[in-house]
Amino acid sequence: MPLAETPIDCIQQGLDRLSSKRKFDDDDLSSELVSVRMRKDEPNAVNSSSTHQSLVGPRVSDTRSTICSSSSHSASIRPLSRLQFFVRTISKGTLVLHANSGDTVESVHKLVQSITGIPVTEQRLIYRGKQLMWEQSLDECSIENDAELQLVGRMRSSPHPQAWQVVDELVSLIFRLCKGEVATQCPNLVKSRLIKRLGEFLSITPRHDNELAVRHLQIFSSASAPAALVMLYLSPHEGKAAHDDPLYSLCRSTLGSMVEYDISRGSIIGDSSKPLVSVQEIFPFVRELAARLSNDLVSSMESPTSLGPSSCDVRDFSAFLFPLHTATTKQKMEEVLVLKEDKEGEHLRQRWSQYLAILKELKGLSKHYGDAEEQLWTKLKRRKVSLCYLILRYATQNDNHEWFLERKDVTDFESRRHLVMLMLPEVKDEYDELHEMLIDRSQLLTESFEYIARADPEKLRGGLFMEFKNEEATGPGVLREWFFLVCQAIFNPQNALFTACPEDRRRFFPNPASKVHPLHLEYFSFSGRVIALALMHKVQVGIVFDRVFFLQLAGAHISLEDIHDADPCLYKSCKKILEMDAEMIDSDALGLTFVHEVEELGSRKILELCSGGKSISVNSQNRGKYVDLLIKHRFVTSITKQVAHFAQGFADILCNSKLQNFFFKSLELEDLDWMLYGSETTISVEDWKAHTEYNGYRETDPQIIWFWKIVGGMSADKRKVLLFFWTSVKYLPVEGFGGLASRLCIYKTSEPHNRLPSSHTCFYQLSFPPYPSLAIMQDHLHIITQEHVGCSFGTW
Repeated sequence: MPLAETPIDCIQQGLDRLSSKRKFDDDDLSSELVSVRMRKDEPNAVNSSSTHQSLVGPRVSDTRSTICSSSSHSASIRPLSRLQFFVRTISKGTLVLHANSGDTVESVHKLVQSITGIPVTEQRLIYRGKQLMWEQSLDECSIENDAELQLVGRMRSSPHPQAWQVVDELVSLIFRLCKGEVATQCPNLVKSRLIKRLGEFLSITPRHDNELAVRHLQIFSSASAPAALVMLYLSPHEGKAAHDDPLYSLCRSTLGSMVEYDISRGSIIGDSSKPLVSVQEIFPFVRELAARLSNDLVSSMESPTSLGPSSCDVRDFSAFLFPLHTATTKQKMEEVLVLKEDKEGEHLRQRWSQYLAILKELKGLSKHYGDAEEQLWTKLKRRKVSLCYLILRYATQNDNHEWFLERKDVTDFESRRHLVMLMLPEVKDEYDELHEMLIDRSQLLTESFEYIARADPEKLRGGLFMEFKNEEATGPGVLREWFFLVCQAIFNPQNALFTACPEDRRRFFPNPASKVHPLHLEYFSFSGRVIALALMHKVQVGIVFDRVFFLQLAGAHISLEDIHDADPCLYKSCKKILEMDAEMIDSDALGLTFVHEVEELGSRKILELCSGGKSISVNSQNRGKYVDLLIKHRFVTSITKQVAHFAQGFADILCNSKLQNFFFKSLELEDLDWMLYGSETTISVEDWKAHTEYNGYRETDPQIIWFWKIVGGMSADKRKVLLFFWTSVKYLPVEGFGGLASRLCIYKTSEPHNRLPSSHTCFYQLSFPPYPSLAIMQDHLHIITQEHVGCSFGTW
């Protein structure tokens, strides 16, 4: 079933339907549910030494709030009295408070705030392991004279406390209902309380903020609300709702909507985020709905007056069945993926790999049968995660899998990256097949151009071997540094090849004035080859393309919104022209004609945007055409040759040069950003530590403890310099340290303590002696994290 609306909307519609069928008097609920007496076994005197418990209590999600209630027909009303009771805290000792038994818990919270200064919103009062609700009186919570309460606080790491509180109260009511601790004489009032809590949850859950709505639904799941609903309707107690009860249908549809929303986020399987609803919670509903739909189908065939299955049951069955099927398929696939390299495992792998070939044939056949092709894409989209597993596992260069990229909505970033990387050659392992380069750092761009631009593309496709003149090191680490340095030089605006976007200096597009360099077009071909080679060698170079450049490489049209980053001033001017009052622009107040003024080599030129453009005034009828022509001239016509040469250079490296346009068309701009730039998040020291091994050191050695303490105190830029010194990696892959070719290593040397750390970037190895103090290590690390240090691998 397609996702027609958000889960919140579905729940709200259900509540509206319930409200139209029955009215509950919530005000009467308080008279039906009164307090339960708690057994008093605490001593009257409180030893202050017992107060050393943490004020910061458990997370709200782990602390179940409890409704202290029972049937009013079995409880007697106590006379109001003056109470003395004790509140234990960690920082203020034990507080002795006085209040009337009719006072609310909230008033006690305010009294505590007046004494301790702790905000009311940060307080939780616990009595006999149960949290006291603000709206209840002390009498309703069975607080007796000399009782002992514990004050705990909400952890700061718990976001959305109101959502946690409402859901916890909902779950608590369900638990107590299933245990028979709340009144069952008036089940309608109990259901009213449940609906009220659902309503409160809806009122604080945003309708138009998907990210925040997801977090609220995750709270709903984390608090075990789905499991509680399942438990409620499987329980034998009278308080539960029958399967034909509207409340039951509402809660079941709520879970179904959550499941559908989960699928739309791609998290039911295969995603890093936890599914909102588990398969175990879904299965009881699938079983129940299957039985009901079977009975209804039989009835509809036997009796002409039967209405058959309800649309609500069919919709819910579809919502629950698909994730159950998908999760089962995933489990089977994972079992296949982990099979050992034995005959049976290889045989099963071959069978799974045939699915891609079968899907390709189905795609070809579907073109000849009406809307069959669209139906196939819809099916593949619903099975997106399983499809991506197959692509990542079995798609190889031996077969043509390009048809998957025709629709990006059936793939994710990892599978798209895998498929476009198949268009690039694999780097050869044999040294003899690598294209050798010996480059002088002082002539980096010029000599790199000679080695790459003048080379036979076939030689470049085998891979590169790189060495700097008069330096000792060779290998992958040197090659990674060369890629980084040469790309920084190519895209340096001072070289006039590319222009940086004013508001995002990472993004570039070809410079229309690049012809100041006589070899500028050859340099664009060279640039295309370098970028393709960087992708081929899986090196993040810290450079990304602007949208206008990316779209032209993909053969797509450029609109006004696409130039926002490349030329913010032109974007704003064009927007004003299009939004301006028609009478004003027709009055020729702007004095615009179909021309574009440009500056070339220090002089200004006026170019016509169309034939006779100088004599055509811009008015309300043709202003749209004027803006389109202006954008086309500024970002297409003026750089057509540069883009074409870059594209040809890029195509030279592809296995099939005809796929250049398709390569970029298959990706989102964000995909290419991640492939060229890598992760944009600050380097995580914890992730760094998790992917680092030690040789000669142990994790508990003082030098290692000092090292990570120093790194943790570094700025983001310093960490990048240290990482570059260590690995020749300046920009991490989007997966973080886990995306690198191997783990990092810290190696213990026997050199004197006055020696600086050294690195073997090819092996991701950092070496240093056991420095005698943190201060000495910090001084040495400070030296190697200067930008001008580590610019060579040692001279000879």
